[in-house]
Amino acid sequence: MGQDQTKQQIEKGLQLYQSNQTEKALHVWTKVLEKSADLVGRFRVLGCLVTAHSEMGRYKEMLKFAVVQIDTARELEDADFLLESYLNLARSNEKLCEFHKTISYCKTCLGLPGTRAGAQLGGQVSLSMGNAFLGLSLFQKALESFEKALRYAHNNDDAMLECRVCCSLGSFYAQVKDYEKALFFPCKAAELVSDYGKGWSLKYRAMSQYHMAVAYRLLGHLGSAMECCEESMKIALQHGDRPLQALCLLCFADIHRSRGDLEALEAIEKAQDLAEEVGNKLSQLKLHCLSEGVYRSKGLQRELRAHVVRFHECVEETELYCGLCGESIGERNSRLQALPCSHIFHLRCLHNNGTRSCPNCRRSSMKPGFV
Repeated sequence: MGQDQTKQQIEKGLQLYQSNQTEKALHVWTKVLEKSADLVGRFRVLGCLVTAHSEMGRYKEMLKFAVVQIDTARELEDADFLLESYLNLARSNEKLCEFHKTISYCKTCLGLPGTRAGAQLGGQVSLSMGNAFLGLSLFQKALESFEKALRYAHNNDDAMLECRVCCSLGSFYAQVKDYEKALFFPCKAAELVSDYGKGWSLKYRAMSQYHMAVAYRLLGHLGSAMECCEESMKIALQHGDRPLQALCLLCFADIHRSRGDLEALEAIEKAQDLAEEVGNKLSQLKLHCLSEGVYRSKGLQRELRAHVVRFHECVEETELYCGLCGESIGERNSRLQALPCSHIFHLRCLHNNGTRSCPNCRRSSMKPGFV
């Protein structure tokens, strides 16, 4: 199969994929890999396969094709292709919750000489790294990466990247329980979709609507949460986006629970096992807090004490506390402020103390961070 025929088949697969005939598109692209000797064409079709398997939730397949793409980029001896393939490898590991590997591959991307990292893909690398840091509950590093990705987006007029970063920032602030910012950023993403997104994939609208639903649910605006979640689910079903469908189902469950449903202790314990396996300390912290309430209501003092101890250990491990008042961040809804060094404090504490430098690292706080 020559270059022209390879390009035609890749385009045919894209048309099938965009019309939601995903399995037919995968069949066409797989045939290209089997028959084409054009390395550039093979590299491109591998990128299509990585994206398709990502949106279908087939993360092990996604990783498999990302590894093959790395080998193809090395054969081509092209730094830009190598950068793109390492980014796909980082994203694959991010989806599989292999966050340490994600960070390592992102650092490899940023260290490649003579590539587009400084212009086109650098922001995407920083975003993936931020998502990985957030998965590990390393909040300051996550915020630093998200701010860097946002600067890339602004400097390069990349509205799609800005939209994705805003959604990640929404997730960040939802986790540290600043619910106003958790809603502000996905609303900003939705505005970007409305203003610039006519030619974008509907997944950007679905993504922003999902994060808005999460924030509305946390704020107790359950009607708005349900409306946004239904819109996101409709698009996810239309496009076969299985990971987003799963997230929407979880959000629906949270909305119904907020309306009065009780959560079983068995489900909490299973969630704790998963959080520990993944290594997400913030999820562990929240689950220990929830378990504490359950055991307190049952009068089981030994189990209650164990979860209280683990809760405070998680707070220490994540450094998730205000450096001014010493109270933990993430226990209740409160307004936060990030300084330029990305250390986070209660907004009220900064105002009350009138501090002009970060209490943690003594860097100037004259110009507070924009997130």
